[in-house]
Amino acid sequence: MSNLLSLFANNLLPILLVAGVGYLAGKWLKIEARSISRVVFYIFSPCLIFDLLTTSQLSNGDILRMVAFAASSILAVGALTYLLGSLMRLNRKMLAAVMVSTVALNAGNYGLSLNLFAFGEEALAYASLFFVTSAIITYTVGVLIASMGKSGLGTALKGLTKVPTVYAVTLALLFISLGWELPLPLSRSVSLLSDASIPGMLIVLGLQLQNNHNSRNLGALSLANGMRLLAGPIVGLFLAGVFQLQGMAFNAGVLESSMPTAVLSIILATEFDVEPAFVTTAVFTSTILSPLTLTPLLLFLGA
Repeated sequence: MSNLLSLFANNLLPILLVAGVGYLAGKWLKIEARSISRVVFYIFSPCLIFDLLTTSQLSNGDILRMVAFAASSILAVGALTYLLGSLMRLNRKMLAAVMVSTVALNAGNYGLSLNLFAFGEEALAYASLFFVTSAIITYTVGVLIASMGKSGLGTALKGLTKVPTVYAVTLALLFISLGWELPLPLSRSVSLLSDASIPGMLIVLGLQLQNNHNSRNLGALSLANGMRLLAGPIVGLFLAGVFQLQGMAFNAGVLESSMPTAVLSIILATEFDVEPAFVTTAVFTSTILSPLTLTPLLLFLGA
């Protein structure tokens, strides 16, 4: 028990405290999440991804293996959610909302922070690959699910072109393959912006959690939370063995697979009118409940 409390205090509590600062700042100072979120999304996050990949020692094989693992784990949980939701006879719109809540996971502001605190910068580099892959899936598969047939693949791909981290990965891989390096002034600037990414993400998380709305569909809510917090780590552990992840790649991959629902799911649900109140509740409850599953997982992973 003392080990669990120590893991929670050292790794999860700092994340919750910083998110709490964001929550209180929004409540008392009337700070809007959108402005800070856009700075994090368009500036800090791409710099973080570029900096991590270009300064790490990851090979092309390591990168491809983690990307394949991330995509497989997210889509597997989504497929399981669809099967169970169909068995529960959820209506079409609610089933789409539950699937959006499970496919869009918080691999960014929560997952990256936790990997950094628990396992350090090597794990953070692997986690960043998972994060980018999850963003791509959210902006393609997630959009298609949320649209419920109202828009096609073209809309999803158009949304994907607006994700700056995709360009950051492409540029980083180009630099790695050609052996290029940024001039020192640019390198230090990117590093400074990268350092601001994690705290910025956590403040945004706290700001956005203010928008919680209650949903009385406990069956669907239990399914969404169970898929993210229980099925996520189980599927992650299984597929980590399939893809032969080892060391920090194993730790980062499994931990990222276990993250709660992402705030981005609320944006998709609102945009396509797919039970946004339910999805907001799923984000809030899965985030609040996540320490109960992530703390023993950290103990298992040897944090």
